[in-house]
Amino acid sequence: MRFLTQRRRFSDLTEQEVLALAISSEEDDARIYRNYAERLRADYPDTAQIIDGMATEEDGHRQRLIDLHEKRFGPVIPLIRREHVAGYYARRPVWLVENLGIERIREEATLMERDAEHFYLAATKRSSDAETRKLLGDLAAAEAGHQGTAEALTETHLTGDAEDAERQTAKRQFVLTWVQPGLAGLMDGSVSTLAPIFATAFATQDTWTTFLVGLAASVGAGISMGFTEAASDDGELSGRGSPVKRGIASGVMTTVGGLGHALPYLIPDFWTATITAIIVVFIELWAIAWIQNKFMETPFLRAAFQVVLGGALVFAAGALIGAG
Repeated sequence: MRFLTQRRRFSDLTEQEVLALAISSEEDDARIYRNYAERLRADYPDTAQIIDGMATEEDGHRQRLIDLHEKRFGPVIPLIRREHVAGYYARRPVWLVENLGIERIREEATLMERDAEHFYLAATKRSSDAETRKLLGDLAAAEAGHQGTAEALTETHLTGDAEDAERQTAKRQFVLTWVQPGLAGLMDGSVSTLAPIFATAFATQDTWTTFLVGLAASVGAGISMGFTEAASDDGELSGRGSPVKRGIASGVMTTVGGLGHALPYLIPDFWTATITAIIVVFIELWAIAWIQNKFMETPFLRAAFQVVLGGALVFAAGALIGAG
């Protein structure tokens, strides 16, 4: 609370401080854009060039503001930044955004432009100097039109072939980071838990005990698969992306795969629960085959044969062991 009370209100800033705030904000935004561009340069060089152009525009805005400040107030610019002003828009840390992919970075850039436009409109109302009002109004219009600038840069740097290449790269990265580990987890959770769940079911014919075994097997397998995936590859050399994301995808889908046929045993009647669980198993196996066909380009019939055959063998093993 002490920190909050020490922040200045925007309405209390002098015209010099408003200009200083605009200068520091433009400098920060240019640096953020360059960080984004550097993050994207290896995989999306054309989009990186677009963002470089946006950073260059922010540099131009900053220089115009500095020139005006020197003319009106001299060369010493007060140190005032976003975090010093209560209610002023904040920027998310670069590292929270840059790992979320190219579309998220583009969305963030749009939000940055919108925030800057609103600031300049508010700052224009605070100024009584004609030249300052004109510059701030011009910068508000420039930020409002920044999206048009990005589109113009896109026409220059992002051709149809480049866009196709970037879409393919983004799709490949999505598959490597999310689909592959998630699919591996779903397969493991759906298939590996069949034997213990159905062995317990046929051995005890107790639905609650079966559910508890299924829950433990699913959660345990999910934790194990998640940590194994995250620890197996840091993604630096393989290009498979963040180990945390891959671990989450693998762990969550492993748990989901096991819980799918464990949850029916919340039904008190044994045969109703078992028949429901068997139906769920077939839905899970066909879902795995569909994902393999859609994202991994595996022929559907071959994927279905492999998955269904493997699942049937594990189910049979569990049922025979439990019945014995």
